[in-house]
Amino acid sequence: MRVPFAGLVLAGGAGERWGGPKAWALLPDGRSFLTSCAETLQAGGAARVAATLPPGTAALGVRGLRCLELPRPGMDMFSSLGWGLAGLAAEWPWEAVVVLPVDHPLVAPATVTALVAAGPPAAIPTLHGRHGHPICLWRELAEQIAQGTLTGPTLRQVLRAAGARDVPVEDTGVRANCNTPEQLRAALEQLGA
Repeated sequence: MRVPFAGLVLAGGAGERWGGPKAWALLPDGRSFLTSCAETLQAGGAARVAATLPPGTAALGVRGLRCLELPRPGMDMFSSLGWGLAGLAAEWPWEAVVVLPVDHPLVAPATVTALVAAGPPAAIPTLHGRHGHPICLWRELAEQIAQGTLTGPTLRQVLRAAGARDVPVEDTGVRANCNTPEQLRAALEQLGA
């Protein structure tokens, strides 16, 4: 049975190391990081995709993406995650959500599918024994984060306490954290792109 799941792109940061919001940083093919992440989630099977974005911005030109504008600038990742999960929970009865930080635009859609297939309560991809992104949260755990019942202080601690499953993948994109143009170039070289 196919699980109805949503996708959430965390794209609310200022992108100081990049020189501007990474949501609008471009890949060599001309797509923005935000577009790439949204398309990965959609291709992986997400029925709905939303993104947290800085106040005063919109996801112009990103097909099928719902904008969840953050209430204030400078929110930390865990607070942005809670805001995004609350926005998604209010509008559609998904069973799981795959959360993809916008600075991981090189993830393969098959990784998204594998994370959802791992089942509850949560799943984290691993490449050669090292954790990466995105992560999959099932609804009960996601709602606890959205409601502030689970406060971290970090997502890693919440996932560890919840008993998240490790999902081995052969996707170098899960470890390709593209915080700077140099990191993007290095990741693309490793992928052979």
